Amino acid sequence: MSLKPLSRNRRDFIKLSSLALIATQLPSCINLNQKTSEWSKPNRRVVVIGGGYAGATAAKYLRLWSDHKIEVVVIELNPYFISCPLSNLVLGGNKEVDNLTFGYDLLRENHGIQWVQDTVIAVDVATKKISLTRGELAFERLIIAPGVDFNYTNIPGLESLDAQAEIPHAWKAGKQTQQLRNQLTAMPNGGAFVMTIPLAPYRCPPGPYERVCQVAYYLKNHKPASKIIVLDANPEITSKKGLFSKAWKELYDGMIDYRPNSAIVQVDAKNKTVTTEFELVKAAVLNVIPPQKAGKIAQIAGVMNKGSSEKDMRWCEVDFLTYESKVAPNVHVIGDSVFAGLPKSAHMATSQARVCASAIVELFNNRAPDPAPVFANTCYSYVNDKMAVHVANVYRYDATKKAMISAEGGGVSERPTELEGRYAQAWAKNIWSDTLT
Repeated sequence: MSLKPLSRNRRDFIKLSSLALIATQLPSCINLNQKTSEWSKPNRRVVVIGGGYAGATAAKYLRLWSDHKIEVVVIELNPYFISCPLSNLVLGGNKEVDNLTFGYDLLRENHGIQWVQDTVIAVDVATKKISLTRGELAFERLIIAPGVDFNYTNIPGLESLDAQAEIPHAWKAGKQTQQLRNQLTAMPNGGAFVMTIPLAPYRCPPGPYERVCQVAYYLKNHKPASKIIVLDANPEITSKKGLFSKAWKELYDGMIDYRPNSAIVQVDAKNKTVTTEFELVKAAVLNVIPPQKAGKIAQIAGVMNKGSSEKDMRWCEVDFLTYESKVAPNVHVIGDSVFAGLPKSAHMATSQARVCASAIVELFNNRAPDPAPVFANTCYSYVNDKMAVHVANVYRYDATKKAMISAEGGGVSERPTELEGRYAQAWAKNIWSDTLT
């Protein structure tokens, strides 16, 4: 079966019919506490919270590799999947959000995955129960794939929801992506697009610099008197530095004002100004990408790092052979929330999901998980409408360090090419198909 983006009509239909979908697809979800329901029998049941790249992939492979003997339940609030990879192209006018939006139907139907569209209120690790708005759900093992949450506590001026709504981060693809695109197209010729980048680690290391390229591409073609000011809290470009620096010079000379070591200390959402330690910057369009931490579900479940100054307390430490939490037994964490010296990317999330799924299948069968997992990560970035660059790495488990370590293999592009742009499109189609079908 082929995976196709949702058309606008189909997407609107899914929004309008989500309640009917729950009623027809998930009758047991209406009363999760019903004692006669099969849902009250948690043996060999894995619950996955989160239907993004990591969660959807883990659910699929748990079913495949257990020969459908493990019951898998996914809890996901959103009725459809929107891809963050390629979403920067929306800002350049080279994609629509609808091109990146897909339904979950094929994933559910092809693999017999139970699906609950609801909000998680609490997770009790000791009793292995999840509290939802409509009841409780028991599990034998739990996979949390929460993505990232945004930390506004250190950005005075952006504490309120109203201010956050005015200044979109667009770091989760969807409504805010379109909002930022609309602000960009409404910006007067000669205005300044100001973007802030938080200290690493954050989701998608090269993402902000690809965004600069896409905004510059749009401005060059539609508002050539405008400029981009990049306030980067990091001391230098964190990923593909040489490639991005060269692309900015060759394709957008004079348009991009890159300022490293420029952490923001104040934002005025009403007047669209940013204050750093050195200056006050006025924007026509302001895009603040906040510092990030493990997603809300990780916070609710209490699986974030604790009690050590050597660990970044924003993330979740795991055993890299199983992705079981170091804090909570029988709870696995995958994707962007993991504490590791690894890029937080879609490809990495799906790689972790497969290792986790394989390990859980082995554990259910009283066998040891793979003692030496190996996986790769590839990340493409577009520098204009057609040309892209990539970085790729192979990671191997180091038993001494108990971590995934970059190994021989992989590499980085020599220069942007249209061929790599086509490879990037093919990569996206492959990962969407693998995740959602």
